[in-house]
Amino acid sequence: MATTSSTKKYIEAIGRRKTATARVRLTPATKASFLINDKELVDYLPTKELQLIAEEAFLTAGISPKFTITVKVTGSGPHAQAEAIRHALARILVAYDIDLKTPIKKAKLLTRDARAKERRKFGLKKARKAPQWSKR
Repeated sequence: MATTSSTKKYIEAIGRRKTATARVRLTPATKASFLINDKELVDYLPTKELQLIAEEAFLTAGISPKFTITVKVTGSGPHAQAEAIRHALARILVAYDIDLKTPIKKAKLLTRDARAKERRKFGLKKARKAPQWSKR
């Protein structure tokens, strides 16, 4: 745990997916609030599907989010950013309560999804696609 200047305790974790990186802070509070890059969750992630992905760690753990959640996320697109937020929140919940590790790990939320776009190689059209071969 770390402390801020106002002596509020918070837990911080980083989650990643493709080129998206999410730095999440969880502060205990009386009223729930979820801010992503200084915008509300519903404003930053417009679709219900993306909102559910971001909150999946709380749903899996069975905890009502009575926390102030502050997120700084950069890189990639909205879907990868939502998955990066989910990864960071899963890590935070395990740090918050070690008993939550079993259900979160069973749901495979603690594993970083390392799949990313492969780089393009010299002489090829894409990562693996070669130009059409002709004998003459």
